[in-house]
Amino acid sequence: MKQIAIIVTIAIACGLFGFGETKTFSECELAKLLHRTYNFDKNKVNNFVCLAQAESSLTTSKTHKNSNGSTDYGLFQINNKYWCSSAGFASGNDCKVSCADLMTNDITKAVNCANKVFARHGYNAWYGWKSKCSKGVKDLSYCM
Repeated sequence: MKQIAIIVTIAIACGLFGFGETKTFSECELAKLLHRTYNFDKNKVNNFVCLAQAESSLTTSKTHKNSNGSTDYGLFQINNKYWCSSAGFASGNDCKVSCADLMTNDITKAVNCANKVFARHGYNAWYGWKSKCSKGVKDLSYCM
């Protein structure tokens, strides 16, 4: 009985603090969301889904530590050197968002920040897009 109470307590704490909040999208699921909820045009949807696939395998909780000490966060692998704030790392925080907020299942802040990165640098801000998407992307219009 005591073990069940401990497990329930841990599960509640995880829910309250967002631990374990990981979402891995399918290509169509993300395409539909970007198009219908965030009003991306079809060309931008195709490129952003390819970008997310290349950068995070379509997973919201993904992180990647870089050789310069910075870290990339979330679905779009947004870097804490310039775009988001994280503990122990001085950054520009141009998106005015916590890096942890870029790793939740609600991708609104990640989309908003990725749009800011895109507006400033285009798709070339992402190495994954350059290496896997720049020569062409899958048409996902059947998903939308």
